[in-house]
Amino acid sequence: MKLRIKYEKTGVLRFIGHLDVMRLFQKAIRRAKLDVAYSKGFSPHQIISFAAPMPLGMTSEGEYFDGEFNTVTSTEDMMDRLNRTLPDGIKVHDIVLLNDNAKPSMAIVSASDYYIYKNEECETDIPEVLKNYIEPMMNKTSVEIIKKTKSKEVMSDIKPLIYEIKPYKEGIYMLLASGSKDNLKPELVIEALCNEADIEYNRYDYMIHRIETYMGESKALKPLSCDGKQF
Repeated sequence: MKLRIKYEKTGVLRFIGHLDVMRLFQKAIRRAKLDVAYSKGFSPHQIISFAAPMPLGMTSEGEYFDGEFNTVTSTEDMMDRLNRTLPDGIKVHDIVLLNDNAKPSMAIVSASDYYIYKNEECETDIPEVLKNYIEPMMNKTSVEIIKKTKSKEVMSDIKPLIYEIKPYKEGIYMLLASGSKDNLKPELVIEALCNEADIEYNRYDYMIHRIETYMGESKALKPLSCDGKQF
């Protein structure tokens, strides 16, 4: 049986990387005595896969991974057993049962939304200043920024990948393309806003919090958990 598990990663655990999160859940599943399925062969491993791994330093309440299990109990019981084994900063919020033909979460991610706010260590309230430059930037025909890869730097128009951006609470809300096909990092949008405001960009002036991870088309997005049902 295929399950999709939604969890949060907050607090100091934003400083642990994706591989450490994978190992953490592998150990938590064993300690919780969940009947997870293992691969065959000389080196069997738990059959779990993560959607849209989060960069180091970000927090989130909308992270997901899929797992195959031989038997299940109930959403409430499995959540409780997992959460009792997890450290502060990681908490499971939902578990849903997927159809047999459901695609892996990593293959269907199409968007994520974020809340950008001030880092407490930053002396100036730059996110508040940048709010004033959202409309002028988005009124342009294109928003160009340098996207860096491992091998090169490319000037790209990121405006088509910004589905929504607006002032929100004490910071900025943005809904961006995400996934294997089109992917826009929130840091690049902040940098573009800084360019618009003629402010030097410093990644450490900002905190980035992922709110949710979505599947579907840009005008009909649904959280990944909508692909299944509680049991």
